[in-house]
Amino acid sequence: MYPYYYYGFDWTYILLIIGVVVTGIASVRVKTTFNKFSKIQSTTGMTGAEAAKQILYSEGINDVIVQHVAGELTDHYNPATKTVNLSDATYGSTSVAAIGVAAHECGHVIQHHTGYVPINIRSSLVPIANIGSRLGIPICILGAFLGMNQSLINIGIIVFSFAVLFQLVTLPVEFDASARAVRLLGSLNILNPDEVRDTKKVLGAAAMTYVASAFASILSLMRIVILFGGNRRRN
Repeated sequence: MYPYYYYGFDWTYILLIIGVVVTGIASVRVKTTFNKFSKIQSTTGMTGAEAAKQILYSEGINDVIVQHVAGELTDHYNPATKTVNLSDATYGSTSVAAIGVAAHECGHVIQHHTGYVPINIRSSLVPIANIGSRLGIPICILGAFLGMNQSLINIGIIVFSFAVLFQLVTLPVEFDASARAVRLLGSLNILNPDEVRDTKKVLGAAAMTYVASAFASILSLMRIVILFGGNRRRN
């Protein structure tokens, strides 16, 4: 007798569908929220790039370059090159949304500068997380084709688990970066209190995309365990 999914019935696809729906909703929400507050200009008239430079200067960080990068919402901090890369909608924009996103990336710079533990853990997980996301499921499938080789399947599950762990560790890193951004935007008077509240909405929506991704990863791991974990082919 074989596991039920050998007959073509696999209810666990529901888990994948839930994950896709949740991440899709989060993605749409962050885009609509950013677009809404990108139409509200800051009273200081400061651009995202200028705000980033002021934040870094206020923290005594002089070895990080703020530069433009092509794309939409492709903003990121690259610790290897020590560059804050701001997208088309952020670098030269004076909107509260753009300034909030730029400040968030500076939050990551400060995390690295101060030795924030979760971001160090996340950085150390990057290599194995990349391997896990690409090879975890294929290894499990290979184990299933090789007569439900449970040892190989278990390796696949463990490897994929590191990709899930990476997503979970990312959550405190992103929430902390946003908290730092909001605090500095207010204390440095880059935004007024009303604008800070608007920025919190933008960063809050962005944070939910990471929550959704982590949730989807957990569902994928659950599906792998349900399909393959502990299952052995029976006669």
